[in-house]
Amino acid sequence: MLGTVETKSVSPVFVGRTTELDTLNDALARAADGAGEPQALLIGGEAGVGKTRLLEEFAAAARRRGAVVALGGCVEIGADGLPFAPFSTALRQLRRELPGQLAAAAAGQEEELARLLPELGTAAAREARRDEQGTARLFELTARLLERVAAEHTVVLVLEDLHWADASTRHLLAYLFRTLRTGRLVVLATYRSDDIHRRHPLRPFLAELDRLRTIRRIELDRFTRDEVGRQIAGILAREPEPDRVDEIFERSDGNAFFVEELAVAAHEGCCTGLTDSLRDLLLVRVEGLPESAQQVARLVAEGGSTVEYRLLAAVARLTEDDLIEALRAGVNASILNPAPDRDGYRFRHSLVREAVSDDLLPGERSRLNRRYAEALEADPTLVPAEERVTRLASYWYHAHDAAKALPAVLDASAEARRRHAYSEQLRLLERAMELWDSVQDSVRATLRPADYTEAYPPCGCDPETAPLRYLDLMAEAAVAGRLCGERERAMKITKRALRLLDEDPDPLRAAWFWEQRSRLTQALARGDGWAELGIAQDLVRGLPPSEVHAEVLASAASWSMLHRPGPEAMAAAERAVEYARMVGAHDIELNARLTLGGLLVDAGDIETGLAEMHEVRDRAVELGVDTVVSRSYVNLPSVLEGVGRSQEAVGLLREGIEVTRKLGLPDAEGWVWGNLAESLHSLGHWDEAAEAAANAQRLEQSAKPRAGGSVRLAHLAYDRGNLTEAARHLAAAHTFSGTHDPMPQYSLPMTRVAIGIAAAEGRLPDARARLLAALDTGLPPGTQRYGWPLLLAAATAEADAFGDPVTEPDRPRILERLRRAAKTLATGVPVWQAYDVWLRAELLRAEGVPTPEEWSAAVTALERPYDLARVRFRLAEALLASGADEDERARATELLRLSRAVADHLGAAPLARSAVLLAQRARLVLSPATRVPAPAVPVDPADALGLTGRERDVLRLVAAGHTNRRIAEELFISPKTASVHVSNILAKLGVSGRGEAAAVAHRLGLFPAEAGSRQAAG
Repeated sequence: MLGTVETKSVSPVFVGRTTELDTLNDALARAADGAGEPQALLIGGEAGVGKTRLLEEFAAAARRRGAVVALGGCVEIGADGLPFAPFSTALRQLRRELPGQLAAAAAGQEEELARLLPELGTAAAREARRDEQGTARLFELTARLLERVAAEHTVVLVLEDLHWADASTRHLLAYLFRTLRTGRLVVLATYRSDDIHRRHPLRPFLAELDRLRTIRRIELDRFTRDEVGRQIAGILAREPEPDRVDEIFERSDGNAFFVEELAVAAHEGCCTGLTDSLRDLLLVRVEGLPESAQQVARLVAEGGSTVEYRLLAAVARLTEDDLIEALRAGVNASILNPAPDRDGYRFRHSLVREAVSDDLLPGERSRLNRRYAEALEADPTLVPAEERVTRLASYWYHAHDAAKALPAVLDASAEARRRHAYSEQLRLLERAMELWDSVQDSVRATLRPADYTEAYPPCGCDPETAPLRYLDLMAEAAVAGRLCGERERAMKITKRALRLLDEDPDPLRAAWFWEQRSRLTQALARGDGWAELGIAQDLVRGLPPSEVHAEVLASAASWSMLHRPGPEAMAAAERAVEYARMVGAHDIELNARLTLGGLLVDAGDIETGLAEMHEVRDRAVELGVDTVVSRSYVNLPSVLEGVGRSQEAVGLLREGIEVTRKLGLPDAEGWVWGNLAESLHSLGHWDEAAEAAANAQRLEQSAKPRAGGSVRLAHLAYDRGNLTEAARHLAAAHTFSGTHDPMPQYSLPMTRVAIGIAAAEGRLPDARARLLAALDTGLPPGTQRYGWPLLLAAATAEADAFGDPVTEPDRPRILERLRRAAKTLATGVPVWQAYDVWLRAELLRAEGVPTPEEWSAAVTALERPYDLARVRFRLAEALLASGADEDERARATELLRLSRAVADHLGAAPLARSAVLLAQRARLVLSPATRVPAPAVPVDPADALGLTGRERDVLRLVAAGHTNRRIAEELFISPKTASVHVSNILAKLGVSGRGEAAAVAHRLGLFPAEAGSRQAAG
């Protein structure tokens, strides 16, 4: 429509960049090979060095190789970035290229993913109430979406101009770089390195990515003199004079864009090729346009990265013919380009736009922004719907019209919240607070909390009719800051709000802010948050029921459950449930009921508590309260494990992994994996427990789930006799759990392992010090699941050191402390009763008293494989120490045989070694007896082949024809781990392929038809 370009300034010849292009092509080949391995790359370079041209060459080559290229650019509107703009653009392009595949990949999660790509969902769905896991869920679902689309097609996702990216875009990109594991996917991003000053927000982002070894960095250098010569030749379509090449190379310093501008200027005889300022060169190019074209260029420069044609027509105030001619002149001069993804225009290079924008006078800039705002207000269809409110807010703000800007900025903040772009919401709310005092009371009186806020519960007023208050903005900003990780800013806002409430008291509002301050105190590692919660409880005490009251009580109950379970915690949970029901706060009610159920179990009312927790989970699923659903899959199995019902816990936890993964809640999934590791450890499935614990430590998880995984790995390493590994994982657990907010569920298991390590290394005084510190802190009611193992570890350490003259003097005092502590722990379920019996036997052993009767009682009481193996060993030891006759020696032999068999199976080297040594000392033979033939027992062919339990599971799935990826999904392991298991199986069977392995399995009848379709639980 605009005719041909009269002045060619882009060389048709791609110059240099051989190494860089090879790196990009290698990444594409790696991603496209076989099942695919996601590739991540960052391209940096100064403005004009040629990043976009390199991308264009690579994208063209990728398309020729069958890849789908989806490109999105970070959008600058004034100084504001649109939330998730490059992802929205790229996903929209991906949807155009692969509509069916993207729809299938998004199936079931369209409404959530519509926050990035509005076409997938409805506006009503995006109005859903914010929750704590909203951002994490959106990020996880986006990662899974890309992996699914890239499972069948090679996809190149390109994000340009990260230096303009909003914080939410940076956070999502970092998440993808950390978590993408499968799929034929290349994620590529560019940024302008010369813009990254010391305080630029991209600097910490780049530092974070430098720690990830999976990301390749490409830094584009300026052209050499020879490359500049080839570039000029391409532009002029002839060889340039050497003197001209030298002049332009010296003048441009090898910057590709400036080479183009100088070459064109010299070709056209423009004297500005020799001016002192390259910026002047860029402006003179614009000033050489007709006046109408210069006017349009100034409009486009201030309108944003891209300006739609209809919006430009409304703002330019030119006839359509004059506007077209002005645009034609700008395009023919290679100053403007038609936008590739919409009906609009943009500068060919951002350097020219910045030069034109910087040359605007202050009054001129605000006038142009006002014209944009008035045009967009008059016709909202002039820009894409998802950009409308953000752009209107930016235009009015830069027009310096506070009365118009405040409601527009608040609208933009609400839209950012709906998209889970909490960093942008916080920035916009801070801008609204900046504008607040500049706006007349009459304008502020028209604003309503219901339109702009949701974090702040109603405090004695109707949000539909009451005017918006400054405190409402502060409340919304405090929550946005907490959710986006800007906790310092959120804390400053919260403290400022509380100072305002000191001047104008309002107990409910103050209580709400104190509850927020409690959360921030814990998140900032400045305390456990209880003092702040105590103030909040004092403020609501005696007030009528309200949502704030219920939330404060629910938070207090949850805190107490984790720190000080007992009657006070239960009372707070009961009142929270009652108050939440009164005011119809369903989310708070369900959370409080879940807490109450756990506290009831801790108090000994086990069946009532479990029934309550099951009911809450079912109700949360029915109502779609995802955060409560995920929390129920963490807490309910944990409670079952605590009362010894590990098998039930495993079934729920495997279900919970699928649920939390589907909901896109990585932190909740991390908790579930950690709890699964604990239950599998109890059931004797140690290899699977180690895999589950490692999953709990994945990089995308926050600190607390990783602390749980580290504790489990430390415990496993200790039980297997690897003290160095155990100490390493224990140190990691201490780091992840921190010191500011100790919780029994972390501190007691860590102390238990620390005592075991110290005792095994001969440092009994250190073990005693750890024990006494724990006992001085106390074992609160409800901590018996952690308290019993801790006391057992200490008693075992004392018994193993019996007879040591150095440690003997203090032993009676330590044993007495252990007995006193044991009296405070509940014994209301079989597993706790078994621990009580075991502890009594261990304490007598520490006093040098062989007690076969006590150990026999412990053997009868215990069910968990490793625990049972340990007490069988101790019973055999007691029998032999008490002068055993032939029958008792035979019984001891069988006990040691069983103990060693379990230890060998689990890899518990210390126990296996102890059993062998005791048998040798007692002259017992642990090999199977041959004098009296035992009844024939069918031999399991899998055992005869030397297959482990996990290898048997893998072989069953290989025999069923599953791929490594499917095996990994079925058994909750990585595809790489599945591949290793398959290789081991092939070696043990002596076959060369999967088909032969399946034939051997069928020939030997390893998996009968009736059992072949069932996966063994745990």
